[in-house]
Order: sequence, then C-alpha cells, then structure tokens
Amino acid sequence: MSLVEERLHALGLRLPETPPRPVANYVGAVRTGNLVFVSGHGPSRGQDVPTRGKLGRELTVEQGYAVARAVCLNCLASLKAELGDLDRVTRIVKLLGMVNCADDFGEQPKVINGASDLLVELFGERGRHARSAVGMAALPFGIPVEIEMVVEVS
Repeated sequence: MSLVEERLHALGLRLPETPPRPVANYVGAVRTGNLVFVSGHGPSRGQDVPTRGKLGRELTVEQGYAVARAVCLNCLASLKAELGDLDRVTRIVKLLGMVNCADDFGEQPKVINGASDLLVELFGERGRHARSAVGMAALPFGIPVEIEMVVEVS
C-alpha cells in the first residue's frame, strides 16, 4: 500500500476500486511528459453524498464540501489508474472546481475546499495547488460539483 493510500486509510477513506468510466468520448486522465491532466469528474453513486442538486437551493455548503471531497477521490482513482502509484505525485499543480449553484450563491470556494483540504491532508505541501472555484448554471446530469486537475509526477 502506498504512503498516500495509508493516509487515506487513516482518514477512514478509500479510493473507488475502479475509476469512474467516462460518459462520452474522452479518457479519465492523460499523461504528457511529467504532467497528468485529469478530466472533469463528478460524484458517483455509492459515495454517500448527493449526486444531483444545486448548491444554495437543494444543497448546503457542508453537503457541497462533502461532495467535492468525494469527487476528489474519483479524480485520484483515475490518477492512480494512469500512474499505478499515487506516491509518484510530486505536486498537485492546478485544480478547477465547478459548482452547480443557484444564481445568488457565492460560496464556491468553501465548497471546493472539500477537495483542496483532502489533497493537502494526503500530500502535505505537495498537495498545495493553484485553484479556480467557479459557479455554473448547470453541470452534466445535474451533478453538484465537477473537478479537474493538473498533476506533476515522477
């Protein structure tokens, strides 16, 4: 078990056994040189988080935070499938967090902290990243959060 996965276990979390399958004509992650681009991921059924709904309408900031954390686990599952071992991550470079939200909702950064906090818990300083947290009028299938990442690897 990798050091990162030991940290996951200590937090009472686990990666999905298989990464989420793409829902269209793309792949979950692409490596070029020392960078891996992780496609946009959403929540999956069975993660004990809402898989549909708008923040500021059906969902609270706390629920959104939990969804972002679960979505990050899905991203990490695709990253592991690409690399074979999450200990090969040298830096989380960039995270884009998209929040499906009501027009007057302005707490997108608090929602996406669910993913950012998890990355720092797992990778320490290597997990600190540049980030955008933006609101969207809609996301595919009505999901509340979608996240994509750029990761530097060895």
